[in-house]
Amino acid sequence: MDEATRKAFAEDGAVPVKGLLNEQQLARCRQVFDWGIENPGPMACSLFDGTVHKTRNDNANPYAKGRLDELVGELPFGRLFADLWGSDNVWYFAEELFLKSGGNSGRSPWHQDTSYLPWKGMHFGNAWISFEAVPKQNALEVVRGSHQGPRHDGTTFQNAEDPTDPLHGGDVWPRLPNIEVGRRANPAAYDILSWATEPGDVLLMHPGVLHGGGAVDPAFPDRHTLVLRFFGDDAVFSPLPQPSISGFTAAGVLFLEELAALKDGDPFRATCFRQLV
Repeated sequence: MDEATRKAFAEDGAVPVKGLLNEQQLARCRQVFDWGIENPGPMACSLFDGTVHKTRNDNANPYAKGRLDELVGELPFGRLFADLWGSDNVWYFAEELFLKSGGNSGRSPWHQDTSYLPWKGMHFGNAWISFEAVPKQNALEVVRGSHQGPRHDGTTFQNAEDPTDPLHGGDVWPRLPNIEVGRRANPAAYDILSWATEPGDVLLMHPGVLHGGGAVDPAFPDRHTLVLRFFGDDAVFSPLPQPSISGFTAAGVLFLEELAALKDGDPFRATCFRQLV
C-alpha cells in the first residue's frame, strides 16, 4: 500500500485499487454472490419497485454468513485494510448485494451508510466488487471528503420523487442535500469522484461518504456488485437517533442482539464478526 493511496482514502473517502483480485478470487466472489441472490435473506428487498430506480438488494444474509466468513479469509482485505488504516486489527462485518438489470434502472439515491449503521471512526471500509467492466458514466459516485463532514439523516429509499425523504425525522441530524438538483443548477456545486473499473478492480470506500449513482442503461444493461464491509481499531459504536420514525433501534437493524450491550463511544466489537488480522 503506497502513501498516496492511504492519503487519498483518508482525505477523499474513496480510492480504487486496480487488479486487486485475481481470476480465481473473483470467481469465488461471484459464486457467493450468485448463491445469495438465489437464496435471499430476511433483509432482501427490491427498492423503488415500479420505477426506473428499481434495484435488488440484500444485506447481511444470516443464511450466507458461513460462506462469507470463509470467503473473506481467502481474499487480501485483512492485510490491505490494516495497511490502509494503520490498524493492528481488522474485522469483517457483513456483505451487501446489488443487482440492477434490464438496462433501465436509474441512479441509486445519494446517502451515507452511517445513517443506517451505528458507526463512527476512521477505520471503516467497504470493498465494492463489480463483476462487469463498469464505464465511468455508470459507476458509483462519491462526494470527495464528505465522510469528514456532517452525518446526515438517511433517505427512506421509498420515495422516488424525493430522494431526501428523511429516514429518522426530527432535528438530530441534518437532512440530506438534494445533490442532483444542486448539480443541475451548478455542475461544480459538489466535488464528485467516480472511476471506470474492470473485473478484479475494487473500490475502497469509507461508509460515511455521500455516495450514489450506479445507473444501468441500454449500453450497460446489467450490474452485479458484491460489497464487503470491514472495520478496524478506530471503529466506535455510535447509536442511531431515538426515537426514529423509521422504526430503527439505536443499533440499526443488523446484529441487534450482538450489539445490544454497546453504548455510545464503546469500541465497535462483537464476537460474531470474524477477525482477519
